[in-house]
Amino acid sequence: MAYSHRLARFEDLPAVVAIYNSTIPSRQVTADTEPVSVESRHAWFTDHAPGRRPLWVAEREGTVIGWLSFSNFYGRPAYSGTAELSIYIHESERGKGLGKYFLGEAIAQAPKIAVHTLLGFIFGHNLPSLKLFEQFGFERWAHLPRVARLDGIDRDLVIVGKRVVQG
Repeated sequence: MAYSHRLARFEDLPAVVAIYNSTIPSRQVTADTEPVSVESRHAWFTDHAPGRRPLWVAEREGTVIGWLSFSNFYGRPAYSGTAELSIYIHESERGKGLGKYFLGEAIAQAPKIAVHTLLGFIFGHNLPSLKLFEQFGFERWAHLPRVARLDGIDRDLVIVGKRVVQG
């Protein structure tokens, strides 16, 4: 299936939030345990400057089916070349290649927005996401055991990384 993406617009935010919220019950993708509101994501949306930390959406027939964001890693100037990637896919579109498409595009785009290192923060039990990033050459750079508690179960966080620009 051929995909394309575009920069997210403010009017996409309800769909972006709905996709994000749809992942919360699985306890596999996000550390949020309750749905977030569109209003609570306004500042987050604004932080995604297209030329520096873009937020992309993919659509099918005018409906947002997934999104990818580049986010600041640590907030200090020396880390400005490192970005965290987040990928969220509509339930009906999971497993069809959109995640692969987004990740390939993010790797290609990173040098154009002055990003030399990409990171993914993934729960240790989220095997599909770990496998996806590993397919693109991301390596396990950190393992933080039992740092999250979801429904009384301690969960590990794995940080995967990839240097996309040498130097």
